[in-house]
Amino acid sequence: MNCTWLGQAGLLLERNGFRIMIDPYFSDSVEKINPKNFRRTPVCEEYLKCSPHVMIFTHNHLDHYDPETVSHYINDHSHVLVLAPRSVWDEVRRIGGDNNYVLFNRHTSWTENGIRFKAVLAAHSDLSPIGVIIDDGEKKYYVTGDTLYNEEIFNDLPDDLDTVFLPVNGVGNNMNMTDAARFAERTGAKRVVPIHIGMFDTLSAEQFSCKNKFIPKPYQEFTL
Repeated sequence: MNCTWLGQAGLLLERNGFRIMIDPYFSDSVEKINPKNFRRTPVCEEYLKCSPHVMIFTHNHLDHYDPETVSHYINDHSHVLVLAPRSVWDEVRRIGGDNNYVLFNRHTSWTENGIRFKAVLAAHSDLSPIGVIIDDGEKKYYVTGDTLYNEEIFNDLPDDLDTVFLPVNGVGNNMNMTDAARFAERTGAKRVVPIHIGMFDTLSAEQFSCKNKFIPKPYQEFTL
């Protein structure tokens, strides 16, 4: 499985041409509402032309589910599997078209192209936030979504995680770097990838002190 960090919480996973996109943010929608949250990572227009087979949204905040961004991928002519919790599902399915809109609340599983997706608990300010476990049959990857450190989350997690992607920015009901490091260690993941940083702030992932961390660069593919 190959992975590209798209900035903020956006990820693109690819295996043998099968593409999974999670929480892409390619607009200035957040800045329009709050000018201090201007984009510090430029949009790479190459990714606006991508055709994902699966799109996952973890919750209904603009930097995770952004209608302006989504319009590039989900429309009347696309054929996308959309996995979304209730807060997003109620909105995204209004796009219609020949897309498969799956209500992806906590404990829900879906298998597509030999890859199994499972929604797990997240503790955030949205009404129905989720994290997601992605199992490609060889390794298991965990994208926490926006979340605080919450003991109940660990009841949803397998004990053989390869990689965890997690927020470390410490605002907006996300873990700070100290708690994110504790969280990552508790998951037992072999690799820890800090995300949700550097888009609306001047924080650096270099400040994140955690065993087994891997710091991605925006728009540069790496192998999981």
